[in-house]
Amino acid sequence: MRIGIIAALPGELKPLVKGWKRVPTRQQFVYMWTKDAGCDTWIVVCGGMGTEAATRAFAQAEADGPLDMALSIGWAGALREEGYPGEFHIPNIVVNAQTGERFVLAEREKPDVLVTTAQVVNEAEKRRLAETYGGMLVDMESATIARLAQMRGIPFCCMKIITDDVSARLPNLNPFINAMGQMKMAKLIGYVLLRPGYWPGLIQLGRASANGANSLASTILHFLIHDKPRDLYEIIRTGAIPD
Repeated sequence: MRIGIIAALPGELKPLVKGWKRVPTRQQFVYMWTKDAGCDTWIVVCGGMGTEAATRAFAQAEADGPLDMALSIGWAGALREEGYPGEFHIPNIVVNAQTGERFVLAEREKPDVLVTTAQVVNEAEKRRLAETYGGMLVDMESATIARLAQMRGIPFCCMKIITDDVSARLPNLNPFINAMGQMKMAKLIGYVLLRPGYWPGLIQLGRASANGANSLASTILHFLIHDKPRDLYEIIRTGAIPD
């Protein structure tokens, strides 16, 4: 079984792929790791933030053969007050805010809705997305991966961890994301150094991101080793990895 695991940024993957085989790619800013696990091959790719980057990453994941399952993993923002950094989610509904596409992965009494947007959103837009779509969290890639998986007729699952709450005081990050979906870190650092009001929020984001990557790694490995694909629907339906 070939399982494709797609993220946006290397920082989301660092704890997960420690010790895995790094595979060279021909695409700039697309990074890939693989691991053979008995009868399974785990393929991890990140290609940047946004639809085009997620499409490139998915294409890289299936470059050596079709996938049997796709996972969208990584960091996400909270859309509601009750969402907090470190909170783990397995959404059962993914919505593309640009196209209106709605992917229902499993029925659940209390839906957990992930909204995918074209850019990083501020507090006002987070609240609008919560109201419009019933959203709990937001990212920039999952709806694209859901669509690509659906087109191929393969199972799909999201595993996301919140890194910023709905009212986090952060700078507008969109001007610091280049056309390849990569963060222009030098320019961002230069910008925030002169604006200390953003420092606490960015420090908290950094800590939550590092802790979140570690938590994601342990949860995803548990899923890959013990639960896939037998319990995938039940995992999405309940929103929890079995102990």
